[in-house]
Amino acid sequence: MELFREQGYERTTASEIAARAEVTERTFFRYFPDKREVLFEEDPRLQPALEAAIAEAPEALSPLEVMRLALGSIEKLLEENRPFTEPRLAVIAASPALWERAEAKSASLVQLLAKGLRQRGVDERLALLAARTGIAAFGHAAQSWFEDPSPGLEVRLDQAFCALRELAGRKKG
Repeated sequence: MELFREQGYERTTASEIAARAEVTERTFFRYFPDKREVLFEEDPRLQPALEAAIAEAPEALSPLEVMRLALGSIEKLLEENRPFTEPRLAVIAASPALWERAEAKSASLVQLLAKGLRQRGVDERLALLAARTGIAAFGHAAQSWFEDPSPGLEVRLDQAFCALRELAGRKKG
């Protein structure tokens, strides 16, 4: 992360990353297929936590309420990863070459969430819409949380999902 911040993503090589980490290039490539994955490697606890939260959500909840519950369930994990995530997001924002990869990772989370909703009996198209909407609201909440952590992610998520309900209830004009 230091190298990316010092030199920029494009000018940093896998060899430099390996040297800074005091490992061989070969070792580096055993863990990461390319230097992008240093930024995009997912915490192995994320997917199981989201899957469990969806599966264990009360049956009476709507698909969007399930999304809110599931995404809120990972606050502790995100808080633990914050020292890595904040500079990571800055590196990604500064490099258009990484934007597409960030979108692909987001899309894989959408698919995971939609699958969980389908397993709860939600129609495939509605599950996908709810998952996409949930991820969009989560992204909005997380961005404001990274800018100012004081109210907490839970509060930011509540605000984002409340804004969604307001948007959905607005009439044209």
